[in-house]
This record gives sequence, C-alpha cells and structure tokens, in this order.
Amino acid sequence: MPTREPTLPPARGLISSAISAYLRNTGPLPDDRAVLRATPLGDDLQLALYICYELHYRGFADVDADREWDPDLLEVRGALEQLFLGALRDAAPRHRRADEAVEELLVEPVDGTGVSHFLQHEGELWQVREYAAQRSLYHLKEADPHAWVLPRLWGRAKAGMAAVEFDEFGGGRADRVHARLFADLMADLDLDTSYGHYLDAAGAEALAVVNMMSLFGLHRALRGALVGHFATVEITSSPGSRRLAQAMRRTGAGPAAEHFYDEHIEADAVHEQIVRREVVVGLLEEEPHLDADIAFGVDATTYLEDRLAERLLGAWRTGESSLRISV
Repeated sequence: MPTREPTLPPARGLISSAISAYLRNTGPLPDDRAVLRATPLGDDLQLALYICYELHYRGFADVDADREWDPDLLEVRGALEQLFLGALRDAAPRHRRADEAVEELLVEPVDGTGVSHFLQHEGELWQVREYAAQRSLYHLKEADPHAWVLPRLWGRAKAGMAAVEFDEFGGGRADRVHARLFADLMADLDLDTSYGHYLDAAGAEALAVVNMMSLFGLHRALRGALVGHFATVEITSSPGSRRLAQAMRRTGAGPAAEHFYDEHIEADAVHEQIVRREVVVGLLEEEPHLDADIAFGVDATTYLEDRLAERLLGAWRTGESSLRISV
C-alpha cells in the first residue's frame, strides 16, 4: 500500500477552489458571503471540508505541513463546520436517548434494501469496484478519526475504546491493520491502492460520511456524537460484512476481498459488545449529560449512510456509474 501523501484534488466550486489556491499560496480564502451561500451537503462544501480535515491526517504533498494550524484557514473551516453540523442536526435527529437509538440498530430488517443487500444478491463486479473506490476514502484511514476521542474519555469508556482501536490497528501486527487489509481488497479488484486516489471520483455523499467522523473526532464538545457514530459502525458492521463477504465470493472479487469482510464478521461482533457495554455505558456513567449527543451521533451516521446508499443504488439500478469520474 503506497504511503505517499496525496496531492490536492481538483476543485468542485468556489469554496474548494479558493481553499486550494490559498494552500498553494496563489489566492485568498473565500469570503463570508461565499461560505454562507454554500450548500451544506453539496460537493463544493464537502470537498472543502475534506481538504481542511486532511491536513490533520497525512496532508498533501503540495501543501506546507504548517498549514494544519493556519488560524485564518481554521476560521473558515469553523464556518463550514457550522453549516454542516446544522444540516445534520436539522435532518437527522430522531432519538433523545442513546439506549433507544442503539436498540433500533440491533433490529435487522426482514427485507433489507441497502447496499450490502444489493451487492449480496444482484450486484456485479463493476459495482463492487465502485463501492470499494468510494469507501476507500475512509477505509484507508480506518479507525484514525476515532483515535482522537481517546484523550477525551476515561475509565471504562477509554479502556473499551482503546481495546477496539487496538484490534482495528492490527493488534500490533502491520499486516493485519484494517487499512492494510482494505488495500489488499482494492488490489484484488484492480484498483489503485494509493491513499486518497479516488477522492475526485467519490461523490459528496461519500465525503460527508468521512467528514462527519473528522468533525466529531476533532471537537471535544462532540465526543458523545463520536461515540454514537462508532457504536453505529460496530453494531451494523458484522451483519453487513457477512453480506458483503458473500458478494465478494459471488462476483469473484478475490481472496483478499473476501478476507477483509470475513475478518469484520468476527471482529466486529466482538467489538459491538465492547462498544455497547463498556464505551457507551461507561461514558454515560461518567457523563450522563451526553446521552442526547450519543443518540445524535447514531442518527447522523444513519442519515448520511442512507444518503450514500441512495446515491449508489439510484445509479446502479439504472445501469449507471455512481462515481463522478470513471475508475
């Protein structure tokens, strides 16, 4: 898996264009009026946020590392975040209590209609490749956004979170790091395994899913939402991975592709128990006032995942590509 830094992607509008120019020292940041006119879940704002957040991960080969803490850029990022967060709070809230939100996740629908169900039963190899390309934005940095919450937890919640993260990072073995396993999956599918390679191909819906994790992880005030998000991922991962493992076998995706999801069937079944019983319960014991925040994290995650599913399935069911550019 190549580890080189990516380069800045092509812009998708005024905001992302101005931020890219600023990072290259070739133009000013966008003004307040331009930011306020941006569509919160649209391509331009989501790419702009993704670029800002990536400075806290691996950065960009064509951007000075000191830009990570540029105060003017952070001010613009903050304004973009408020638009994004406001959109999530308006569209996603359904539960006020964490136990109610989590309980709903535990019920698998009898007739599922999501992406994993589609790929399991009727998806074709080209659709599996597109799914992997879109998901690579997260899976090649898998568990990284969640690591930011560790200094903000203590007691049972911290110990449980650290235990799950240790597994996600391979349990001390580089060849078992989940990001490494996903790169192997991509190689089976004849996809480029370079970090960030498919950023330009992924739609705003895929970017928003990753941006939400970065948003929750980078803000201590949103630690409850990050835990709610993490609980959603771990609770839904095992059954979804079972379906995707079957999809990999049915489409002939390859042994590494099968292994990635086989690994998550078993690992995430264990992780689900730890997250529910130690991380969520432990956090609520220490900070009961975060109950609604955890529920919000669950609901925001479900909302954005549903939007991504609509994007993918809406395209695939008409025989069209879900990607912005072909891979």
